[in-house]
Amino acid sequence: MDAQRFLGLSRACIAEVEDWLEGFDPDELDYTMTDGVVTLEFADGTRFVLNRQSGNHQMWFAAGVSAWHYDFDEASERWLDARDGHALQDRLAAAVGEKLGRDVVWSNTGA
Repeated sequence: MDAQRFLGLSRACIAEVEDWLEGFDPDELDYTMTDGVVTLEFADGTRFVLNRQSGNHQMWFAAGVSAWHYDFDEASERWLDARDGHALQDRLAAAVGEKLGRDVVWSNTGA
């Protein structure tokens, strides 16, 4: 994948995540965005980070002591984990839900 394609795909991913995060009450989950990095901050101060890794052409997600690396899969047009193939959006929803203590689903219309 060339750098321009990666940049476009990573920007689209981050925009999709931002749209999803808008559905949360900022008192339970707030977020900030800076060049290629989305920081999710919970009421207790815990932070999760999603960021693009341009050198590897990957998206990385860190939640607590765990971290995952995602490659873009052309066939499914999704970011999939480099180890077990789960989708970035599924892991993001699961990690946020676990932290909030409730079921959270991924949708383009928010939580």
